[in-house]
Amino acid sequence: MSFPSMHAYNVLLAASPPGTAVELISRLLASGLRPDRYSIPAVLRACAELRDMLLGAVFHGLALRLGLLANVVVSGALLDMYAKTGMLADATRVFDEMPERDAVVWNCMVTGYARAGRSEETLELFRKAQIESVDMARDLRAVPNVLNVCANEGQLMKGREIHGRMVRCFAFDSDIAVGNALVDMYAKCGQVDGAQAVFASMKVRNVMSWSTLISCYGVHGMGKEALRIYEEMVSRGVKPNCITFISILSSCSHSGLVSDGRRIFESMSKVHAVEPTADHYACMVDLLGRAGAIEEAVGIIRKMPMEPGASLWGALLSACATHNNVDVGEVAAYKLFELEEGNASNYVTLCGIYDAIGRSDSVSGIRSRMRELGMVKTPGCSWVHVKGRAHAFYQGCIPRYLRRQMLWVLGHLLEDMTASEYEDEYLSICYEIIGY
Repeated sequence: MSFPSMHAYNVLLAASPPGTAVELISRLLASGLRPDRYSIPAVLRACAELRDMLLGAVFHGLALRLGLLANVVVSGALLDMYAKTGMLADATRVFDEMPERDAVVWNCMVTGYARAGRSEETLELFRKAQIESVDMARDLRAVPNVLNVCANEGQLMKGREIHGRMVRCFAFDSDIAVGNALVDMYAKCGQVDGAQAVFASMKVRNVMSWSTLISCYGVHGMGKEALRIYEEMVSRGVKPNCITFISILSSCSHSGLVSDGRRIFESMSKVHAVEPTADHYACMVDLLGRAGAIEEAVGIIRKMPMEPGASLWGALLSACATHNNVDVGEVAAYKLFELEEGNASNYVTLCGIYDAIGRSDSVSGIRSRMRELGMVKTPGCSWVHVKGRAHAFYQGCIPRYLRRQMLWVLGHLLEDMTASEYEDEYLSICYEIIGY
């Protein structure tokens, strides 16, 4: 075409990969044509994919000068670019200035906050979206991201609320992504029965659905159930992928199913044509290491076609710590010192092995090395959400404002104990934990 029209440019922009789209928009501007509400969103999507924020800011300014920001598609593409690149403050500013918002815009904002791990803002935005946008009540695109936030934060009540809202508003059982997210949410919140119930109610399932349920049983120590689901999946003709094998091998590892793990690992390439990755080898090292087969685990590392990574050496070091194998533990630890220079946990684990076999001089040497490097181990922490507030508990530190309530609960637990001869000992231990 000697003189491509604006329409021709827009069609090609919409169909082009990011790099080509940027080149096309440069040609469009050089030809004297003026970008419109179709070309600007296309180039903003390209900027998001390329992470080119400087070019994105240029077209933000151009859209502003051309008066295109009043168009919901242009503003939505701009917001999506900022959200995908983690610039949530800029995305929020665009969102607040939009004269109108549709379900796509709300989804972009919710998804952006969810990807950034901003759990409270994600849930609040999702709640507002349900109220302010009629279309959002039937739109499922943001739901998996919101459920992932609930899963990662242990927000079971919020997850159940979303589940109930979906059941009331629309049929979700035919949406695979939402069903998978629900299974994962219930699994990570400790509700195995809930995960199984959602899985059973799903009309359509894919390989991720089966893998998620296998992982659910595995992390809760129900290896036999995970193995049963895996075998049922294969018998139904669903082809397992690399994620499936990580889930089932991890399940075998947590439940001590060594022979089953070996069989499944060998079937990966021979039966299912899935080549093992470093993660699969790490699962096997963990499986063998937990069972005490340290030498066999070392043999697997030597046969690997790729260079062992930190996760694999970490699994081997943990196994050595469990079985007090100092020779292999030292090799694994010093490999980790090279791969993860700032990780104090590796030094602490090696110290634990030395301490278990009575090598106090080696313990002192490792601790001196940690002091030289300025390393401090992060204390263990757990938390629980009560009435919308997160309460954090660090190792050796109980918040003062919770001590009285905890003592009250412990007192009621003592009343319910049947082994009365242990009450005094139990009470003294509880008081010691709390710091009284």
